[in-house]
Amino acid sequence: METRRFATGSIANPVQFRDQHYVTLLDACVKSGSLFSDPTFTPDQSSIGMPTDPDPKKEVKWLRPKEISANAVFVEDTTCTTDICQGQLGDCWLLAALSCLTMHPNLFVKVVPPNQSLTESYAGIFHFMFWQYGEWVEVVVDDRLPVREGRLLFSYSCTRNEYWSALVEKAYAKLIGSYGSLKGGNISEAMEDFTGGIAYSLPVSSRAPRVMWKALSAALSRGSLLSCFIQASNYREIGTVTAEGLVKGHAYAITDTDTVKKPAGEALLLRLRNPWGFVEYSGPWSDTSKDWDDVDAAEKKRIDLKNSEDGEFWISAEDFNKLFDTVELCSVDPDPIVEEDTSTDPDSPADPPSAWTLSSHKGSWVSGSTAGGSCSYPRSFWKNPQFQLVLAEHDDDIEMTPGEKKVAEKQKEKAKQCTVLVELLQKDRRKKEKINFLHIAFHIYRVREGGKMCCPCVRCECECSTFLVNLTSFLFLQVPPKLRGLCLDQSFFSFKQPVGSSGVYQPFRAVWREVRLDPGNYVILASTYSPNQPAEFFLRVYSKTGNNLGTQDFTCSTGFLMVMSMPPVLPEDRKRVQKTFDEVAGPDDKLNAKEFMKLVNSVMEKDYQLPLETCRQLIFGEETGGRSSLTREQTEPVLTSLRSLQSIFFKFDQDSSGTMSPFELSLALQAAGVQCDGQVIQLLWERFGSGELHLPFHGFVACVTRLRKLFALYKSESNPEVKDRGINTWLLRLLTV
Repeated sequence: METRRFATGSIANPVQFRDQHYVTLLDACVKSGSLFSDPTFTPDQSSIGMPTDPDPKKEVKWLRPKEISANAVFVEDTTCTTDICQGQLGDCWLLAALSCLTMHPNLFVKVVPPNQSLTESYAGIFHFMFWQYGEWVEVVVDDRLPVREGRLLFSYSCTRNEYWSALVEKAYAKLIGSYGSLKGGNISEAMEDFTGGIAYSLPVSSRAPRVMWKALSAALSRGSLLSCFIQASNYREIGTVTAEGLVKGHAYAITDTDTVKKPAGEALLLRLRNPWGFVEYSGPWSDTSKDWDDVDAAEKKRIDLKNSEDGEFWISAEDFNKLFDTVELCSVDPDPIVEEDTSTDPDSPADPPSAWTLSSHKGSWVSGSTAGGSCSYPRSFWKNPQFQLVLAEHDDDIEMTPGEKKVAEKQKEKAKQCTVLVELLQKDRRKKEKINFLHIAFHIYRVREGGKMCCPCVRCECECSTFLVNLTSFLFLQVPPKLRGLCLDQSFFSFKQPVGSSGVYQPFRAVWREVRLDPGNYVILASTYSPNQPAEFFLRVYSKTGNNLGTQDFTCSTGFLMVMSMPPVLPEDRKRVQKTFDEVAGPDDKLNAKEFMKLVNSVMEKDYQLPLETCRQLIFGEETGGRSSLTREQTEPVLTSLRSLQSIFFKFDQDSSGTMSPFELSLALQAAGVQCDGQVIQLLWERFGSGELHLPFHGFVACVTRLRKLFALYKSESNPEVKDRGINTWLLRLLTV
């Protein structure tokens, strides 16, 4: 029988974190009769990721569950929201999301694979799955857990005998770096990593209580994870408890909604849980509220009302809207919870979920190359990675009721548009002991249609990372020749306004926005607020049903200007060269490197003087037969060329500092008659910029000299295989040796 293959990074074939394969390690432990000890996440302070407590009584020990409790089990009966209690770690954002996950068994088994036990086939090894930037990752851990004074230091179960939640927390800490890396966070991060969905915020005040209750009920029925919190006005307010028993700046899981019958009608309720496992809401409809006195026993039993301090409680829709500020939602399918045009009738049926298609891309911001910063930095903004988006057809028509058709008629123009959801995530920014998120955003620009998408400039000479996303019904677009190599330059972004964006730059892991766009051609530009902030990112684009989505990657600006014109020798340069040779040249009528340096620096501006090493490079850039000296005929054009390079450099040295920004290098090279793509520019900067963010004049001269020599060598290359691979490959190989 043929074995079915699954895509790498899928749930069925996850990426093995740190190359640890669970089944292989489990089999080895069972065969040897030993318990697994994880060498990649050791039981010491490096895995804790926080300072050691100097009090010897608070020493941390690492024990296995059976060493902590004789009755230890992986799961006791069934998993539920009260299985999870927060320990001595500020990761309520993670545990609240985990509480939400227990309400959706189909999602829970993706994160916590079944058939794991502390008794049957026990070998001290467990595995869990987390979504990471387009891929599902399998994380293997041993079951040694940090314990202080006989109790689990971090997450624990209210029964004290159940350990699945503590092991999930450990696996996630290993994935991120340490337990300390989990201190403080946004619940949307954990929601996305548990589901692979898109998480976003909804202000509670944006909807009336009854409409909000209906929206959240519909979201839960679709399998969405929901949480909420009260905004703290300052750092000191975080963790403070309100008069109603609610904690400010603290993540609560929304685990259910229901209606309860009472003599005066019905009450719309939401069930929330504090991941601390204690400190509960004390207002109307709380566990001990007298509101329950008017509800019969059958109703109480139906909704499983418990009068216990377990962190879980009910609250009315009206009080929820009064007391909470924000709801966080995460759905595997990116259907909006409440669109702007959604009916406000709370009794109308929920819309059926739409079908979406997804395209995703991984990229990076590289200092001096593709980390161009925001539009506040117009000289480098255009250098940021660009993604081309082609929307060829509006969303498919769907069956509508007469009332919906009436609404649609009023919004004909909107109905002709394409629905697109874009999310930009920065990767791996959690560091030990702190969070280090950059301010990020994306902008969407409309590009002229009709085969005129190429840059406003004569040649497409930019070197940003560019990708093409095609969306069209039933077939993939053939990429027209004029689109290949498309890359929009500074002049485009200087005068063009975006048609959509993620909003202001935010220091969050992810920013997203749903937009409705007319069919046509667009470019998505992803950026950090400040330039030269290196980071990796993940971009995903969802489109509504009726569009097939495909991508084509290509290198921007692969052409090179092979013939580099040399300026004519100036009369004054010829006169100066002749005089110098007559005075200092040796018997061979040549200038050595020191003599040449003295001549060059006599005509260069003070801030543009060349060191001896650069002068040697200029000499060896000529046909000298391996000798470090120049003839009169060679010296004249070199001196004139240096004057020209000085003028070019002066043009791009806008602050008169005697240095050039890396973002100007490609344009300065172009002005010097050298055109090459982004990868080559990046390597040139690393070599001649010496890792600095400012390039002096002599570095620019050395860079141009090197490129001219390489272009000449390529032109004389006789090997057809080298020419077939192209100058880009050839240059990259030579510049990396």
